[in-house]
Amino acid sequence: MSALFNQKEIEQFIRDGFIRIDHAFSSETARQARNILWKDLNADPNNPATWTQPVIRLGMYSQEPFVQAANPPILHQAFDQLVGPGRWLPCRSMGTFPVRFPSDTDPGDTGWHVDASFPGDDPTNYWTWRVNVRSKGRGLLMLFLFSDVSERDAPTRIRVGSHQDVARLLKPAGEAGLPFPELAGKLAELPQRNEVLATGKAGTVYLCHPFLAHAAQPHHGREPRFLAQPPLLLRQELQIEGLKGAYYPVEEAIRLALML
Repeated sequence: MSALFNQKEIEQFIRDGFIRIDHAFSSETARQARNILWKDLNADPNNPATWTQPVIRLGMYSQEPFVQAANPPILHQAFDQLVGPGRWLPCRSMGTFPVRFPSDTDPGDTGWHVDASFPGDDPTNYWTWRVNVRSKGRGLLMLFLFSDVSERDAPTRIRVGSHQDVARLLKPAGEAGLPFPELAGKLAELPQRNEVLATGKAGTVYLCHPFLAHAAQPHHGREPRFLAQPPLLLRQELQIEGLKGAYYPVEEAIRLALML
């Protein structure tokens, strides 16, 4: 099977920290998933008067439309190329959905952050989860668009190239890494970076380096935004030094940042 990404695209992923795949899954699959999600929302899809909160977080979803969206051949091919064949675990659920509604109310969760990847002292408390320099446990951050997302529909903000800065920030912390809130608090110290918005049609997927800084924003559009951001979990941990062979792009991006 030929490679999904060409060399230029791989270099762009290493440099910028993300790559976008259009039509990764079908709009019909996205519609079926939204129908399931609406049943768990205390709101009517046809009555904006019932959209009373700026964001509602829904839990893990493992029904067929979600599993189909997470596992099309094009994504498996991408995972192999970015992380390495046999080194990742197929997604069996879609994780948390922060469903965002048009609102003038501050959602209160728009700070820049890097998603944590392994538990701290209390596995049930996400605020104690951690990130270390080799991204223990996590191969990618993924953004799955289950609705059309324009610039006004609360698209995720991405700091281009910030994964390099975060790698350098994590290096002194060694294997233990930093807890999620401490790392988030240090992001303001990092160099200024250009911002891009994760827009696209339903079925679009952004595959991001696990260290990429990103943030939510208020919704100023007309229709609720449905997005999931599950991790790509690892079967085999990433390596950033000591290998005799080639490194995969997720690893190479860290190595480049640290000049290994």
